[in-house]
Amino acid sequence: MNSKMFILGIASAVFLASCNPKEKTPETTDNTKDSAAVQIPASDSITKATPSAPGDTSENALDWPGTYEAVVPCADCPGIKTSITINNDKTFSITEEYIERDSKNQDKGTFEWDAAGSVISLKGKNSHSKYQVGENVLTQLDTDGKEITGPNKDLYIFKKK
Repeated sequence: MNSKMFILGIASAVFLASCNPKEKTPETTDNTKDSAAVQIPASDSITKATPSAPGDTSENALDWPGTYEAVVPCADCPGIKTSITINNDKTFSITEEYIERDSKNQDKGTFEWDAAGSVISLKGKNSHSKYQVGENVLTQLDTDGKEITGPNKDLYIFKKK
């Protein structure tokens, strides 16, 4: 009986030891040895943004450069058709066209990421808005940097073209 318990104890220890996760090393996770390497030529015309926050953030994990559009609410017109283009070099341009009016505003400037790498603040001549950066969307924030709430909150979500 004692020898059966001894063998059962050893078998249990071996089983439990095999369930422990092993530390991954470059040798165990490197799958590029058997596949062809793809090289992308460097271009002087493309400047990559330098992430300001560690880990995966909107700034370093998403494909955020591009043009985003929305029709945001207007107090005395049907809406403001707005187009925002954000670039890798931390510059932006914005066009606001008031629907059913002969009025159009344009601005350009730079933007900064917040410390968490998820919100951009536009710094232009007339533009000082903040936007939460998501997967193919920009969500306009209020003047305090908080999400806009209320029945029209979905109108402040800009979709990437």
